[in-house]
Amino acid sequence: MAEITASMVKELRSRTGLGMMECKKALEEAGGDMNKAEDLLRIRSGAKASKVAGRIAAEGTIGIHVSDDRKLGALVEVNCETDFVAKDQSFTGFAKAVAELAAAGNITDVGALAQARLASGASVEATRQALVMKLGENISVRRAAVHKAKGRLAHYLHGTGLA
Repeated sequence: MAEITASMVKELRSRTGLGMMECKKALEEAGGDMNKAEDLLRIRSGAKASKVAGRIAAEGTIGIHVSDDRKLGALVEVNCETDFVAKDQSFTGFAKAVAELAAAGNITDVGALAQARLASGASVEATRQALVMKLGENISVRRAAVHKAKGRLAHYLHGTGLA
């Protein structure tokens, strides 16, 4: 069996965003093979997402994107189970990225949005499942809206004013 080093665990954590112990266990099971360990974690991520899918996700955030020319905007409601996760940077970043994708592709159907690819190359659904694995809560994209304006769009950012 290959020796699992701290640098190997750190690399797998940076690839997946998962916890140190989960990464170490996956590396041990994979015999030190980084790609196999990543695949194991991806499989577990899907299983965990299925396990928590029935739990109520009543908290969350609204992802907002307004184009540079202020003529196109999108809002995406992303739900989670607790207000603590709703404030997490990876959760809010996901919501913002999904809103940007919705605006860019004029996508308002949640099913179509789940299959669309983010800038990272991963689908929204794959990214959502990885986030479920990382944060341990049910996360869902509930709805999306895209608006094209004749004038200019703006939105209010809490604590900072108009954006």
